[in-house]
Amino acid sequence: MPLPAYDLTGRTALVTGAAGGHLPRPAGSGGGIGRATATLLAAAGATVHCADLDEQGAKATAAAISAAEGCAHAHRLDVTRRDQVAAVVAAARSATGRLDVMANIAGIMHSAPVLETEDADLDRVWNTNFKGVLYGCQEAARAMIATATRGSLVNMASGAIDAGAPGLLSYGAAKAAVVQLTKTLATEVGRHGIRVNAVAPGWIRTAMTDRHTAEAQQQAEGPMIRMSPLGRVGEPEDVAQTVLHLTSDASSFMTGQALRPNGGVAMPW
Repeated sequence: MPLPAYDLTGRTALVTGAAGGHLPRPAGSGGGIGRATATLLAAAGATVHCADLDEQGAKATAAAISAAEGCAHAHRLDVTRRDQVAAVVAAARSATGRLDVMANIAGIMHSAPVLETEDADLDRVWNTNFKGVLYGCQEAARAMIATATRGSLVNMASGAIDAGAPGLLSYGAAKAAVVQLTKTLATEVGRHGIRVNAVAPGWIRTAMTDRHTAEAQQQAEGPMIRMSPLGRVGEPEDVAQTVLHLTSDASSFMTGQALRPNGGVAMPW
């Protein structure tokens, strides 16, 4: 039976960006990939530590998991602060004596033409989307090595790595760097039995894409839906399923990869 390969019972997972989409979702609206991932990993049996700059949102995600008879804890975390990342990783590890999964999902979006990109905006996106992932990888890998845990690191990239996107220089560059980090780290920690992979989703209905007006959302999604062989755009749960696969024993021979749950559409800008 293949299902036991996805059983995370007895394992500890830390998910950043876990508050995303904690508010009620209007019909057709996206939630958050972090929240969906935390919820799914808990359903698979893991003890999940939900971390986010939005502490109340992280608590809401943890509470929802607990209400579904899962095990979850909430932490306030600014991923741009190495000291905070180290502290939350240490807290997650100390609770059970181990850390098996690190899902670096926290991220932000900023849109501006290249000629109008300001240093402050570039730094803000880079610090969150790349440095935040780097800190998570470093601290989690150190914890796994210290406890001889054959763990899994999963980093959130984006379909923006595959093509130039108008206005998304800082976002796309940071996500491309995440993939390079993933591939490089995989070569360095594999001897410890630690796997490192990335997820590069296509268009997903999330709180981030919901920032558009309903009309703008429809205009953006329309071409994606028409071009997708599946005839739809993605939901956070679609990405969470990919993360579960990469954190489970079902992908025990997979490392240094960037999987693309994109409905068959490689973000044709």
